[in-house]
Formats: sequence, C-alpha cells, structure tokens
Amino acid sequence: MNTSIKRVLFWTPRVLCILFAMFLSLFALDVFNEGHGFWETILALLIHLVPVYIVAIVLVIAWRWEWVGAILFIALALFYLVWGWGRFHWSAYLGISSPSVLIGVLFFSTGYTKHSCERDSCSLTTDCSRRCSAALRNAAEPNR
Repeated sequence: MNTSIKRVLFWTPRVLCILFAMFLSLFALDVFNEGHGFWETILALLIHLVPVYIVAIVLVIAWRWEWVGAILFIALALFYLVWGWGRFHWSAYLGISSPSVLIGVLFFSTGYTKHSCERDSCSLTTDCSRRCSAALRNAAEPNR
C-alpha cells in the first residue's frame, strides 16, 4: 500500500474523532440558557461534557491500539442506540451513532494496514518499521 494512503488512513480517524468530540461539545452549551448561578452552571457544563470526556479517553486508547479503539467506538455507538432507543427522533441516532461507527471502522482499517507487513509499507511508525525489517531479514536468511 502506498505510504501517502497509509498516512491519510492513519490520520483520518483521529481527526474525525476530534471533530466528533467538538460536535458533541456543542450540545453542552445549552447549560448557559438555564439561568443558574456561576458554580451551578460550571457543574452543569462539566456534567454535560461527560460524553466528550468518554470520546477523548477512547481516542487516547485508540491512538495507541487501533483494534481496541475500533471495538470501543462501535460499542459506544451501540450503547447510544440501546440507551436512547425511543427517546429521540431517528436523526439523533443517525447523527451520534454513525460518526462513531465510521471512526471505529476507520480505526479498524488503520490497525489492519498497520500490522500487515508488506515489503514497502512500513514507513508509518518506527515500531512497525522495525518489525517489518526483522520479518524481512528472517525471511531472507536460509534455515540453519
């Protein structure tokens, strides 16, 4: 696989996840219309941002372990569907669950391409480069 394609595939789920967290944080802005005092508003804002914290934690995990991140993002989408079923309009499920599933699929594909050691494909990370170099050396050496 081309190195530039792998770089795009590496960065796309990470950038989309950050944008998704920013999108979710917009829903927390409604606390400023509730008319509470300063500290009550701060507390309400922190509570309304809990989904953003969860997405950020899963992003930190997925940044290192793409497979785990893929599973967690898809699990978050399924959790939202089960938790909110019947409470909202169908567009709310589509708007919240779809980006999470997309990010999970992209992390899965990144993890898949990252760990497939092909001859010219391991320039994305140093760790992968070392593993592929070692695998190629072992394959090139005849059995003793």
